[in-house]
Amino acid sequence: MKLSRGYLADFVALFFPELCPACGESLMANEHVICTDCLYHLPQTNFHLQPDNIVARQFWGKIKLEGAYALYFFAKGGRIQNLMHHFKYKGMQKIGNLLGNISGGQLAKSPVFNSVDVIIPVPLHKSRLKERGYNQSACFAEGLAQKLNAVVEVNNLVRAKATETQTHKSRFLRFENMQDVFTINNPESLINKHVLLVDDVITTGATLEACGIELLKIEGLKLSIATIAYAE
Repeated sequence: MKLSRGYLADFVALFFPELCPACGESLMANEHVICTDCLYHLPQTNFHLQPDNIVARQFWGKIKLEGAYALYFFAKGGRIQNLMHHFKYKGMQKIGNLLGNISGGQLAKSPVFNSVDVIIPVPLHKSRLKERGYNQSACFAEGLAQKLNAVVEVNNLVRAKATETQTHKSRFLRFENMQDVFTINNPESLINKHVLLVDDVITTGATLEACGIELLKIEGLKLSIATIAYAE
């Protein structure tokens, strides 16, 4: 007897269920990427409703921002950490696309973010990109662009040299580690544009600050920042 594609998918799912990367529970037939329970209970920040939120304050006196945003709060051992681990190290690029869509839906309603022209992901060095196979921030950017009606540029801002890991470094050492790391290939294309610079997780903000310093050298450029998660 020939099985229909739907029955075959159900049969495979019975023995090899797709799991939610946040909680590890099996996804139901109508659930996509992340289970409904996690989507409802993941700790959203609502920073798009708070112009002077924690992320924005991290950059006060450092770089001029139009807006700053993170979708979730990050806590060690929590569901967001599980989610980000699968996103960055397990090849689950669709997590970034989904969270980009969710974030874009929120930001499209904001008078600050709905004027974004170009979305630029924080770039990986070519050696790290080759190792991982994709830039997780670019996946997030693609999801955002679908809701914000903006263009994604992945080859304009580039990481010119590899850097040491930022883990366990102080904010000062993180910023020092980022000096002269980023360059812009075609600054003319960004003149008078509102650029949304995006990354996966923000901690001290040193990487985003280093990118922002380079971007803000461009005439008339307005800069905003968005990340998936904020880690205190």
